[in-house]
Amino acid sequence: MTSEKGRWPELPWSMWRETALTLQLWTQIVGKARLQLAPWLNHSWQVALYVTARGLGTSAMPVGGEILEIEFDFIEHQLLLRTSTGEQRRLALVSQSVAAFYAQFMSVLRELKVTVSIHELPNEVLNPIPFPDDESHHTYDAEAAHAFWRVLIQADRLLKQFRTGFLGKASPVHFFWGSFDLAVTRFSGRAAPPHPGGVPGLPDVVAREAYSHEVSSAGFWPGSDAYPTAAFYSYAYPEPAGFRTRAITPEALFEEKLGEFILPYESVRTSVNPDDLVLGFLSSTYAAAADAGAWDRARLECPLGVAGRVRPLSGR
Repeated sequence: MTSEKGRWPELPWSMWRETALTLQLWTQIVGKARLQLAPWLNHSWQVALYVTARGLGTSAMPVGGEILEIEFDFIEHQLLLRTSTGEQRRLALVSQSVAAFYAQFMSVLRELKVTVSIHELPNEVLNPIPFPDDESHHTYDAEAAHAFWRVLIQADRLLKQFRTGFLGKASPVHFFWGSFDLAVTRFSGRAAPPHPGGVPGLPDVVAREAYSHEVSSAGFWPGSDAYPTAAFYSYAYPEPAGFRTRAITPEALFEEKLGEFILPYESVRTSVNPDDLVLGFLSSTYAAAADAGAWDRARLECPLGVAGRVRPLSGR
């Protein structure tokens, strides 16, 4: 198995910025196809991608009476399209423009007799360029993409472990291609005030449906031009009074610019015990949201799950 050091590779934004910007747009193209094929699920959960043993995948999507799966393979660096009829197609992941990737992808879908028409303007990015016209983003560094996926494996593992400590409604651990982050969300069970909207590149109706109920949400993102640091994050909506001043993991901070608690990835990567640091961050920032928001914690929480062991029922 991989050594502890190898599990947490370096991921400086400056090293992989161009690949990240291109890859985000490629994942949006695939994600928008998923959006058109899968029936709407609460909080847009049907659009997400999932960490796989080789990269990021859509999971099964209905196409008529059959199934289509699409996967970014960051080991052999190819996009795999597989159907339940046994057909398979591969597209090489190499440096090429978004326009070229889009044209190839749509051509392969037509070969597979998958009829889909997507909105061609990217979401949640600054100065979006329609996919067929984007020659500006064209970089794919295989080593950088592989390192990004290796970080996602660890983040996915720990977010899934954290998710087991909650009895209430909680999202899957999933990757949103719009914001380009891996996330998990816990719900208090109470409705939230209507979201004000105004998220760049995201229709207000989508934001309001996503935040229809009170949440404590956490995850990992690999950096951006607006915040060029890979980090774990945690926020609450609506933000309860006193949330940002609550005591949390010492290595973390509340980033006023983002309105979120942040644990820099570099602090995790260089920690003596990365797992404990991340789980401590997730637990303490959730507690900050739950306590400030007066959640019914006794009813909603349980001990973290243990592999192969049935969760004990308290008071029974």
